[in-house]
Amino acid sequence: MERETKMCSASKVIKTSRVLPLDTNNHGTLFGGKLMSMIDDVASISASRHARCEVVTASTDSVDFLIPIQKDHSVCLESFVSWVGTSSMEVFVKVISEDLTTGERALAATSFLTFVALSKEGNPISIPKVVPHTQEEIMLHESAAERAENRKKRRQHSKELAKKIDVSLPW
Repeated sequence: MERETKMCSASKVIKTSRVLPLDTNNHGTLFGGKLMSMIDDVASISASRHARCEVVTASTDSVDFLIPIQKDHSVCLESFVSWVGTSSMEVFVKVISEDLTTGERALAATSFLTFVALSKEGNPISIPKVVPHTQEEIMLHESAAERAENRKKRRQHSKELAKKIDVSLPW
């Protein structure tokens, strides 16, 4: 039986926030960890919109900080499902910083995350395929197989490394 398909745009999330003093570090820029939390938040909504079931973050594949985001700027996160396996999906997030006094906008960060769709019992389940439409969606969809292969290799490496790491208490 053919799997259902959905457009990338059906999972699109846009969230804009002001960067307040409590969100910043000693350099007066947005904390990286705060931005990572915001990225996971919007990405999880995109994944849930696509799968229409429970999802779990399987990995944060990359977060590339391109420019610092200044206090009193706005930060706009846009996310959508860019590729789908069987039960897993890749979500792309772009982060745009805007100087609210000048209107100047810049790409501040990009990120790829992987989510897995889960049944009510907590088991991975099949989800709809995704169909790209815009140039950006098509570009990301076409390059997704290589990123998926890199994820698989990195995960295997992490499993092998985990076997060698001592987790006992030092006392």
